[in-house]
Amino acid sequence: MDFLEAHVDKFVFRVALDYRYSDAEVWTQREGSRVRVGLTDYLQQKSGDVAFVNLKEIGTVLNADDELGALETIKVDLVIPTPLAGKIVAVNAALADHPELVNGDCYGEGWLAEIEPSHPADYDALLDAETYLPQMKARAELEQAK
Repeated sequence: MDFLEAHVDKFVFRVALDYRYSDAEVWTQREGSRVRVGLTDYLQQKSGDVAFVNLKEIGTVLNADDELGALETIKVDLVIPTPLAGKIVAVNAALADHPELVNGDCYGEGWLAEIEPSHPADYDALLDAETYLPQMKARAELEQAK
């Protein structure tokens, strides 16, 4: 997997090149007719160590920005919005016993769910890595300045 990187103070945030991104710091990756969803490296680092992940059930139909699930970290309770409309067709069962996968491998084993999109073209409307990176870096710099 190839990454772009942003350096902000002592932090390094990775952005996977072949993924798409929402403004809510959620990544997506096309997997055949499905779209796999997870937290970006920036959001998982900003949120802290994940202690618990609670995702909507398989079969749940969501509109874009509906709650896909929630997670608890040592710092925050976080609601995760779905980046596009569709039906949940899989959830990462490994997160029930190993929520730390979100922190350790956010673009791989730490994925959250797979969605069958209602409108597959909506995937292409999400941000590509080159567009997302400077926006994410600006948010990280603003957060660091606080």
